[in-house]
Amino acid sequence: MTAGFFLQNIGLGAGLAMDASAVSMSNGLNEPKMSIGKKILMAATYAIFQAAMPIAGYFAGHALIDKIGPYIPWIALVLLLFLGGKMIRDGIKERRKKADESAIEGGGAENAEAEAVKPKLGVKTLLVQALATSIDALSVGLSISDYEIYEAMIAAAIISAITFALCMIAVFIGQKFGDKLGYKAVILGGIILIIIGIEICVTGVLGVGF
Repeated sequence: MTAGFFLQNIGLGAGLAMDASAVSMSNGLNEPKMSIGKKILMAATYAIFQAAMPIAGYFAGHALIDKIGPYIPWIALVLLLFLGGKMIRDGIKERRKKADESAIEGGGAENAEAEAVKPKLGVKTLLVQALATSIDALSVGLSISDYEIYEAMIAAAIISAITFALCMIAVFIGQKFGDKLGYKAVILGGIILIIIGIEICVTGVLGVGF
């Protein structure tokens, strides 16, 4: 293996990690008090999925990927539209609820927004996010199909490590702004997920990135 091999897969890992990083930032916006353990679990989950998909594509081969490939962008779009829409709905619903409670108590809407308990990232949502942001990496298995098995495993490990690092950075950034934005951050996080879903679909279907 040459330096070019590692540089190529580092670049590949960075490219594949962009969607997962954006979702991590969205989660940080939504949950600014997320514990370090949960952040590590989140980033590790994304990293595992980003490594597993290329390996699955590597072993599946061209026949299977050609059959399911056209549906991959649409699957990601549906999943992220659902998650993003749910976040926006929850944000608006909880914001109105807290504002009404605050108005009754005479505290004002701003205090209600700051004190509102935001919906937290659950295991099911995390797994759906990981799948939605990594499923397009199945086709990467074809680009490394000429690798030896051990080379494919090393490539997957590099992709995984890059994903983990970028997701950890992104969630910290999201947390920083999440505290300041209050419940607007939940709505913003949902919008980000929807944009990511559209970007994946447009890129996958038309081959045109944003």
